[in-house]
Amino acid sequence: MNLLPRDGTAIYHGRIFDEAMARNSYERLSSTLPWRNDEVVMFGKRVVTAREVAWFADAGIPYRYSGTVKQAAEWTPELAEIKARIENITGLSFNSCLANLYHHGGEGMGWHSDDEKSLVKHAAIASISLGAERVFSFRHKLDGETVSLLLENGSLLVMKDETQDYWKHALPKAAKIKEPRINLTFRTMIV
Repeated sequence: MNLLPRDGTAIYHGRIFDEAMARNSYERLSSTLPWRNDEVVMFGKRVVTAREVAWFADAGIPYRYSGTVKQAAEWTPELAEIKARIENITGLSFNSCLANLYHHGGEGMGWHSDDEKSLVKHAAIASISLGAERVFSFRHKLDGETVSLLLENGSLLVMKDETQDYWKHALPKAAKIKEPRINLTFRTMIV
């Protein structure tokens, strides 16, 4: 079922990993991925975020966003396995993944659209959540209508079609949440 009332498609598949599998994936990814603090350009200034990221892609595809360039690491066996599972469930294919590590609920992501020129326009973005459950919100760019949902541990959310044209999305901060969360966003980059 589409979560968005118009102008895009967001399908929440719910949990695709059971609790033990989600916990094992979180533990392996948190300890093996080459995490680095993200650097973005905001209002003309370079900012280092508390959130950590890692970028993976086929054939070393770089990712350019917010004034920075991420060089791709090779797929790990764990990420390749998760990617295959998502592709099997959705019938879609992806050539890259931006992994995000939020250490606690005090770290979030403000309103934005994933509309960089290096992304295939209107292609799906598949988002896996591992660890702490967090609220995720969409806001329509024209009238401000919002749609929110709770992303469960081990769940899959797919955004596609014209979603990035008409909607922004955010991971609001939640100071009461003390547990970490990994978010894997599988994407299709122009090659």
